[in-house]
Amino acid sequence: MRRIHAELMQRLLPQVAVALTQPLAGMSERRILEIGFGGGEHLAHQAALNPTISYIGAEPFLNGVAKLMAEIDERELTNLRVHYGDARPLLEALPPESFERIYLLYPDPWPKLKQKKRRFVNPANLVHFARVLKPSGQFWFASDIADYVGWTRTHVAESKLFIEEPDDSTPFENWLQTRYEAKAKREGRGSNYLRFIKV
Repeated sequence: MRRIHAELMQRLLPQVAVALTQPLAGMSERRILEIGFGGGEHLAHQAALNPTISYIGAEPFLNGVAKLMAEIDERELTNLRVHYGDARPLLEALPPESFERIYLLYPDPWPKLKQKKRRFVNPANLVHFARVLKPSGQFWFASDIADYVGWTRTHVAESKLFIEEPDDSTPFENWLQTRYEAKAKREGRGSNYLRFIKV
């Protein structure tokens, strides 16, 4: 980690970190959650475009959080909070019907058969998504891995908690291509953009 990133982690992260005891403290009524934000490019882009909306990003990897700290510092973003760690404790701490949207963009596909149980889209997490989303709130999922796209569709359909919008080829509104999407394109893979609405 670069020295500037290490300094930001020490100075800025405590200021923007989510407290699990009061996860929505200081936030507006409109809120969006991104799980596994990688380097934070998309999350910072959305927060900059929508200063009246509060954003929370969850990411377990140090380098990704450090890169987002640099984005927050450079853009002077005041509407973005960060959970550094596994997103599941955060989901459990969030109050019901508190978010308009949840993003899960290019999550780790855990491609081997014995690894698939680690995928973030699973019955338990879908229940949490539905609980924290407001009525008609949306869960947006993007991936370039066809097997994970099919997995997600199957699990969401079986949950009966969401309905899927039909168009999966159009990127989400105000979309900023992530580095994972750029890598997929270089390797000749297309992406699916799934939109699920809470019922």
